[in-house]
Amino acid sequence: MTVMQYKTRIITIANQKGGVGKTTTAINLATALAAIGERVLLIDLDPQGNASTGLGIDRRNRSLSSYDILVDGTGAIETAVETAVPNLYLVPATLDLLGVEMEISGRDDRTRRLRRALREDRRLQEVFSYVLIDCPPSLNLLTLNAMAAADSVLVPLQCEFFALEGLSQLLHTVEQVRRTLNPALAIQGIVLTMFDGRNNLATQVVEDVRSFMGEKVYRTIIPRNVRISEAPSHGKPALLYDLKCAGSQAYLQLASEVIQRERQLAAA
Repeated sequence: MTVMQYKTRIITIANQKGGVGKTTTAINLATALAAIGERVLLIDLDPQGNASTGLGIDRRNRSLSSYDILVDGTGAIETAVETAVPNLYLVPATLDLLGVEMEISGRDDRTRRLRRALREDRRLQEVFSYVLIDCPPSLNLLTLNAMAAADSVLVPLQCEFFALEGLSQLLHTVEQVRRTLNPALAIQGIVLTMFDGRNNLATQVVEDVRSFMGEKVYRTIIPRNVRISEAPSHGKPALLYDLKCAGSQAYLQLASEVIQRERQLAAA
């Protein structure tokens, strides 16, 4: 890794609901940021390890993982592996993460272990401009560690009937984390995913979320797209699998919006 001077921005990608496109967004946003010249570290904090698999990292090649950061204090640089995407590195996940809560729940710093690992590692700050954290689909100790470490939270939201109900719960959690663990935590934005323009309900959900959250909702909407769904089975992000598909192009647009918002947050 070539050492360059950056102000690293840490973004947690979270939603307690499963099936909303969270890991898909983590993989493809990280790839899009790397494609436009950012140096990116994606941390897989989900025991299922789907972000790791989706980037083609075989389970046999995960000798160190995010588990080692949280339990043993291993540095993120030591656990990171190179991916097929230039400028994109990954801290993989293993099933060991299922035992993290039991192993660190008795420690005083149990919610701040990831924050310490990322914020106090000068090497990481010198190498990466963005760190993205893919959380499990639950509001547990892993997600709390991710939020405590982050500058901001990006929320993928599926265009479905119960979207706003789940969003309210997540926003409440973010506010609790802001009060108790990380006063600087901001909502980076809400990205609407799996949008099908032929579905009147999906269009209504978009209108409702924009009415409720205003400018926090990204202009970019991620469409429901077959190529995005196919890409993980090939161990590739959609941008490598089919750059020209509608989903890939949407994630490139989202990356531009994220960079713009991060610059505004950093300047605030």
